[in-house]
Amino acid sequence: MTLSLSSLTASHFRSHKVARLEVDARPVAIFGPNGAGKTNILEAVSLFSPGRGLRRSSAEDMTRRPEALGWKLSGVLRSLEQVHEVETWSESGAARQVKIDGKAAAQTALGRIARVLWLVPSMDRLWIEGAEGRRRFLDRMTLSFIPDHAQVSLEYEKAMRERNRLLKDMVRDAHWYAALETRMAETGAAIHANRLRALTELAEAQAGAQTAFPAADLTLEPGELGMPETVEDVRDALADSRGRDLAAGRTLIGPHRADLYGVYATKDVPAKECSTGEQKALLVSLILANARALARDFGAPPLLLLDEVAAHLDADRRAALYDEICALGAQAWMTGTETALFDSLGDRAQYIEVRETAGTSDVLQQ
Repeated sequence: MTLSLSSLTASHFRSHKVARLEVDARPVAIFGPNGAGKTNILEAVSLFSPGRGLRRSSAEDMTRRPEALGWKLSGVLRSLEQVHEVETWSESGAARQVKIDGKAAAQTALGRIARVLWLVPSMDRLWIEGAEGRRRFLDRMTLSFIPDHAQVSLEYEKAMRERNRLLKDMVRDAHWYAALETRMAETGAAIHANRLRALTELAEAQAGAQTAFPAADLTLEPGELGMPETVEDVRDALADSRGRDLAAGRTLIGPHRADLYGVYATKDVPAKECSTGEQKALLVSLILANARALARDFGAPPLLLLDEVAAHLDADRRAALYDEICALGAQAWMTGTETALFDSLGDRAQYIEVRETAGTSDVLQQ
């Protein structure tokens, strides 16, 4: 079974006034000069999943300037044995709306009919920057396995914001905290369990694969004050931490303090100490492992969005990546500045050129 986007129409989205694409289930190689609007197409595809897309932009930021009329994306999604018509849009900067098969739907419903993974250049520094980016990376992988992870995370963050408001106001009455900490404990324990399940899925997918990319051993680091795992333990830990939290003005314990620690398995070297090329190869390996695990669990490989994927990969590794994508049967949307970067794909892929003309991105299918 397959998962693919067979058509995409973008209206007033980023640099594209109107873009229409008709594609099959093969990989899609998008080429053109920097700034032409290639990544904008990948971002559009990323919005066929829950959340803010691969750039994490607001709906207002995605609208084409100077018109600022709002934007709309529509497409036909072939998922397993079903075909879905999907629309998502924003008017005048308002929160984006979703329709599936003509009916209004929550964003989380997108996660039930499709899986979308991406690798973008900003993630190249994942291992050497702050823990927030690694948590986001882990949560995107977790969301691919457990679509409800997004809602649980939103509920946790809402309760934490309310608790932090009490802490900043120096409220000391325990009764004000009890209900919030119970909600944080329930959702926090679920977030932790979901993340651990995702790491187990990734480890199994890496262990059972023959691949040209190095495996990464991943562990979830709980943060300096630890991360209790059961609902009762999390609730007790939050209550015990109130004194420290009052002094800090924020919550110092919970899944929002966790970190993802990676090790280049065969070399036993922390990912943060690896070369730039090795770090990129580890990221590619994790995305491929995530895709293999989803192919097994969801029933089809996910849509892969690989922006400037050739960066830091030599010709042999590029060819190996394309071979793995094709063997997996994934519709991978990839960008590059020239067609030569995709030579080893040959007719296994379809090609789209993007040009900029008078401030508008033009799409030409080959």
